Amino acid sequence: MPTIAFHTLGCKVNFYDTEAIWNMFKAKGYEQVDFEGNADVYVINTCTVTNTGDKKSRQMIRRAIRKNPDAVIAVTGCYAQTAPAEVMNIPGVDLVVGTQDRDKILTYVEQFQQERKPINAVRNIMKTREFEELDVPEFEDRTRAFLKIQDGCNNFCTFCIIPWTRGLSRSRTPESVLEQARKLVANGFKEIVLTGIHTGGYGDDLENYDLTNLLIDLDKIEGLERIRISSIEASQIDDRMIEVLNSSSKMCRHLHIPLQAGHDGVLKRMRRKYTTAEYAEKIRRIHEAMPGVAITTDVIVGFPGETEEMFQEGYRFMEQLKFAEMHVFPYSKRSGTPAARMEDQIDEEEKNRRVHQLIDLSERMQLEYAKQFVGEVVEVIPERPYKGAPDSGLLMGTSDNYLNVIFEGTEEMLGQICRVKITEADVNECRGTFVRIVESEKSAAV
Repeated sequence: MPTIAFHTLGCKVNFYDTEAIWNMFKAKGYEQVDFEGNADVYVINTCTVTNTGDKKSRQMIRRAIRKNPDAVIAVTGCYAQTAPAEVMNIPGVDLVVGTQDRDKILTYVEQFQQERKPINAVRNIMKTREFEELDVPEFEDRTRAFLKIQDGCNNFCTFCIIPWTRGLSRSRTPESVLEQARKLVANGFKEIVLTGIHTGGYGDDLENYDLTNLLIDLDKIEGLERIRISSIEASQIDDRMIEVLNSSSKMCRHLHIPLQAGHDGVLKRMRRKYTTAEYAEKIRRIHEAMPGVAITTDVIVGFPGETEEMFQEGYRFMEQLKFAEMHVFPYSKRSGTPAARMEDQIDEEEKNRRVHQLIDLSERMQLEYAKQFVGEVVEVIPERPYKGAPDSGLLMGTSDNYLNVIFEGTEEMLGQICRVKITEADVNECRGTFVRIVESEKSAAV
């Protein structure tokens, strides 16, 4: 039986794409082995969001070549898309496929095995207008499924290379999304996470159909209990969407809404499409529509030109918004982006100081958010035995409002919706006691 090993760098979308590639090879009789072991084929799915992403991608490619010089080394993903010649020049690389034509990787591998001639299959992504259908009918962890509905981005923020690596926004057809969702439900998944490069941009290239329409249609699928959006821009949350968030019992009380900066001057230099006032108003309205909602966000610290005053103003703004968690990143220069050429670059030490201040704030807000639910019953889908003590009879899972909850339970509960009473809140995880398994009419009917 031929063997294949994968290494994925970067975002959730890359992990989805890797899963899709693995499904193709699995159907051809391949067995997946650990990347650190010996395989016939190695696939490295690369990232290029920062210069460090490029470097890590090159390291992993070289590691695979060292593991088995006779193996087929296939490189895909964003770094492969932006620098195919650079990747091809690494001695030992046999195949380079960018962020399209992943459905042909198997064919290319077979072609290389016959001809033993390196293949560069990267095309101009900016000319691509079709969404690449990559099916993932099941996932290894079997409790929540990711469903990719969109690729590419039209925003061209000054710090970001992604439109050049993923192309312009392209949506999966509604029929295909709904068919995939039904397959996932048939395979036992109760929660679906909608994902994409710019998920909220779903439908920008479709006629009279957008993300809100998709949520309405997904809501009707029997047996699907929870719908989560992996990330959405504040500017894309309109009145119709707020109405759906309010009325649908399936929408998770958790939205990830990137802020990036808490000062209008910095947002303008980043070329973001909102002001702090507009962002705050959207957050207020979402809280109104979904009481108890967890709002998480991304923040870039030390963007060129961000003064200490701007940072402090942003800090106070974030504090007022009471996020459930902030993902904090120091600004990292990405060659080829306008921000990398801007003057007033911030000193690394200064960036790190600010990062730590915001991480402290994030942890404080995380704890404040979690504490509200002590004594309350939340719905949790346990995903795995608790890593901290695998034999303790403790399970760990995520509530619909994004709390990591640990509670005593049995293996039969994995993947089921459990009602759990929160007894203790901490920054990264909460403790709870099991109340009962939720048997909905919908799941009983399926």
